[in-house]
Amino acid sequence: MKFTAKLRTTTAAWVFGAMIAAAPSLAMAEPIRIAFGDIATVESLHLLVAFERAREQGLELEVTYLKSEDIAAQAVVGGQADIGVGGPYSLIQKVNAPVRLFLQLSQLRFYPVVNSEFYQEWADLDGQDIAVHSRGSGTEAIMKLMADKHDISYASISYVPGAEVRTGALLQGNVKATIVDSSGKRILEQEAPGKFVFLPLDDVSATDEALFANTAFLEREPESAAILIEAILSTWRDVAADPASILEMREQYNLLPDATPDMVADIVPYFTEAAALGMPLNGGGPDAARDDFDFYTISGALEGNAADLKVEDFWEFGPLDAVIAKLGAK
Repeated sequence: MKFTAKLRTTTAAWVFGAMIAAAPSLAMAEPIRIAFGDIATVESLHLLVAFERAREQGLELEVTYLKSEDIAAQAVVGGQADIGVGGPYSLIQKVNAPVRLFLQLSQLRFYPVVNSEFYQEWADLDGQDIAVHSRGSGTEAIMKLMADKHDISYASISYVPGAEVRTGALLQGNVKATIVDSSGKRILEQEAPGKFVFLPLDDVSATDEALFANTAFLEREPESAAILIEAILSTWRDVAADPASILEMREQYNLLPDATPDMVADIVPYFTEAAALGMPLNGGGPDAARDDFDFYTISGALEGNAADLKVEDFWEFGPLDAVIAKLGAK
């Protein structure tokens, strides 16, 4: 397959960080392959720290950065990757893909925004073009949900991965209506005060990104999944307790070495806001999954009645439960 060949040839160039030899008790023939359907940015810095902490615990990780969550999900389904980053609800339901989500990384914290020279409110977007992160993403779900609520239809939906890319496209005038994260919101307000209007959005409590894996991997490597989960939750809890500590972590592991001064200056404000809004310190769980069912059935990413959907058809909580039993709930 062309996709397989392309993934193999790009992996070496895109692998993040150095490999650390696995501890004898966790020795594996091959590294754990993680497909990340985005680029490494400020908003994923804590996840990069967690990867490094997992390596320190003996996991050999190979992280490949791909241009969209769709491709990351395809890699997991096709066996080119063991773990993906995203929210493949639609894929699991529509094609019965052999993958399960196993850890909530973030909840939807996004801001629909328009160029005020062209639009002022949701009604103005009727028949207009918008841009979101990727097909099946939380950003697309939010924009579709709001279209239904305000009885409008978009002319087209473009897929532009990376909130910082969409933010730049707004500033450059290449995009007039899209959805950005809190970092993008601050940049727009600082760089062009008054030029952009942030459209009202109902309170949304649903998974934005999660770790998901091939079911065969979860059955074969529950201990490895638990080590990765523990590294992530411990990092989340450290950052939530002291958002400024992320700077020390970045320096310790030499992460995002090519970040611009503006990006570095945004690190602490971004994580301070994330901590204030609430980070998933317990990794989600059945209640979070049911919140997802409510949101994604309304938005159209999932079909059917939310009450009829079964958590076990989409999630595997065995490794997470083991970690929470060890760390305690927050």
